[in-house]
Amino acid sequence: MRAAVSRLMSERIEIRTLTDGGQQPADVARIVAEFLDGAERTLDVAQYDFKLGEQSAAIVGDAFRRAAARGVRTRFLYNVDTAMPVPVPPPPEPDVQLIATLPVDGKAIAGIPDLMHHKYVVRDATSVWTGSLNWTDDSWSRQENAVAIVDSHAIAKGYEIDFDQLWTTGDVAKSGFVDPRWDDDVRAWFTPGHGEDLSARIAKFIRKARQRVRICSPVITTGPVLGALAQAISDGAVDIRGCVDITQIREVIHQWEVDGNVSWKLPLLRQIMSGETFTGKQSTPYGDGTVHDFMHAKICVCDDTAFIGSFNLSRSGEKNAENVLEINDAAIAERLASFVDEVRAKYPPVTTNPGGSGHRLPAAVPSAATR
Repeated sequence: MRAAVSRLMSERIEIRTLTDGGQQPADVARIVAEFLDGAERTLDVAQYDFKLGEQSAAIVGDAFRRAAARGVRTRFLYNVDTAMPVPVPPPPEPDVQLIATLPVDGKAIAGIPDLMHHKYVVRDATSVWTGSLNWTDDSWSRQENAVAIVDSHAIAKGYEIDFDQLWTTGDVAKSGFVDPRWDDDVRAWFTPGHGEDLSARIAKFIRKARQRVRICSPVITTGPVLGALAQAISDGAVDIRGCVDITQIREVIHQWEVDGNVSWKLPLLRQIMSGETFTGKQSTPYGDGTVHDFMHAKICVCDDTAFIGSFNLSRSGEKNAENVLEINDAAIAERLASFVDEVRAKYPPVTTNPGGSGHRLPAAVPSAATR
């Protein structure tokens, strides 16, 4: 029987990765339930999307009910839709009715216009589950994703501060103001409080890399990262490889072609996506009732440093409520770089050359604004 997810353990950090078709929702639900079952006092859950099928909902729901029976207090933040323009794909509609059946204190966060995009759980203020994985059956079975589970009082404290900012204010713009302090070789970044700082930090590591850069991100639109990648690819001194979601990249290009304020980024994006540096997954365009099979992992590895979390390498990500772990660990960096290579190998190269091989990047159908 195939394992539910690929797994790597270090002393304090566990990495789990998921692939399209590589596991079933019930398998992942049991892993989530196992984490929840470890709670003795508190669970603070911040989930962008929470919509499960009958079997997986029962598994996870029972874990929340067992926690309540043990006297665990659970707070649950979730994103709600807004009429304002937002990044692609549009915000989900979480299963509010399901949340209402759980023994949790729930609170909706309206992204106006920016999203509560977290996918983390803080357990007993000592352990954190985080990464790119939404809690939906499609996310658990049809997407590439990565999860990090960290046992650290200091890291958990940062997540608790961020959670309390959202819980108290209900305002994305007033969250993420958490100093990114080191705990040994790990630290947590939060946006929007440190959104531009995070983009600059990742760009700096791309520029400093001497051996390799590996990236999975549905889109790449933040200026510092675009510039750093374009320069590094042009220099040709570092092994750079990655994977994007080509459907979402097409939407970005269309939006930039009609938006003069960001058109300066388009040549950089085309340069990065030309050749064979990046491959692209042609996911199903977002729509009511469609499968959500996006290339959804958010990883950047620069030599022996890895960035993993909910943060797309996007300008919108800087303004959303997001989180990223910066991990300086050779084994974890190697594992995540290998995962990027595994994902990248499944899809064809991206190119902006109409006469070239792979995907051409024409203007796409109109969609919500991506900055």
